Amino acid sequence: MTTDPRYPIGKVQFVDYSEKEKEARLSDILFLPRMLEYAVLNLDEIQIQTPYREGGWTVNQLIHHVADSHMNAFIRFKLGLTEDAPVIKPYNQDQWVITADVLNSPVNISITLLHSLHHRWYELLKTIKDEEWQRTVFHPEQQRHITLWQLLLIYSWHGKHHAAHITNLREQMGW
Repeated sequence: MTTDPRYPIGKVQFVDYSEKEKEARLSDILFLPRMLEYAVLNLDEIQIQTPYREGGWTVNQLIHHVADSHMNAFIRFKLGLTEDAPVIKPYNQDQWVITADVLNSPVNISITLLHSLHHRWYELLKTIKDEEWQRTVFHPEQQRHITLWQLLLIYSWHGKHHAAHITNLREQMGW
């Protein structure tokens, strides 16, 4: 895909809404927890604490980050569906990956959380009507409105992006 280890599958691509594209992105949301579970399968604690690249987060931090990020994403979708252009709350992801819950919890805690979260998220997403994908949330740091369709594309990519960090590390290290 790309030689930049920060973006193993490239950067998010914004494509026009279509039924086919929607179904593919909904599948990404539904199956991401299994993808992450497979990505860390049989890794030991030393491997879990290995950064995916020089200066990058550890596998542990990546898994917990996806859980944190996707919990926020779920809330952003709920807000976007129930309020008119709500302002979403940004958060400092670099600070979140060094909090005690991340440092002291095994990755299976966040993978279990992701299984439940993604099931609920999928159930919500599959009911969104075509016109509702154009509803927006406002991101104050980016100073722009983001459609629910764009959010779906972002988070569909986001999970695969971090899973690829882990699987690429496994390949490089021969795990």
